[in-house]
Amino acid sequence: MSVLVACAVVTWAMVGLIWTVQLVHYPMLATWSARSPDTMVDHQRRITWLVGPLMATEGVTTLVLLAVRPASMSALSAWAAAALLGVALMSTVLVQVPLHRRLAERHDVATARRLVASNWIRTAAWTSKGLVLAAVLAG
Repeated sequence: MSVLVACAVVTWAMVGLIWTVQLVHYPMLATWSARSPDTMVDHQRRITWLVGPLMATEGVTTLVLLAVRPASMSALSAWAAAALLGVALMSTVLVQVPLHRRLAERHDVATARRLVASNWIRTAAWTSKGLVLAAVLAG
């Protein structure tokens, strides 16, 4: 049960972070990167220290839940949580990271808009994973 709680805590930390990024941070970055591409480089450097440990802990605890589920968690819930994390991580690697790189090279309005729009994938995936885990904990 403690792994489930740990997973839920880090997932909800990511939910809070991704909503902040979606509604505040990315829209501001889209404007600021027009002034200086260094803004995007600075964002990447700073956010990694926050996101890295959370994502690593979330990944490990999600994998542990697949292997050793508490009795209160169905296999469907464990796999749904893992799949939703997979969606968020794949979107990060395949979509958001390349867009960040492009914006770090030079500002482009279309790329900045795509970053904001495509981030809804991660926002929905992490929020849904958080809701799955909350439902399991509410039992």
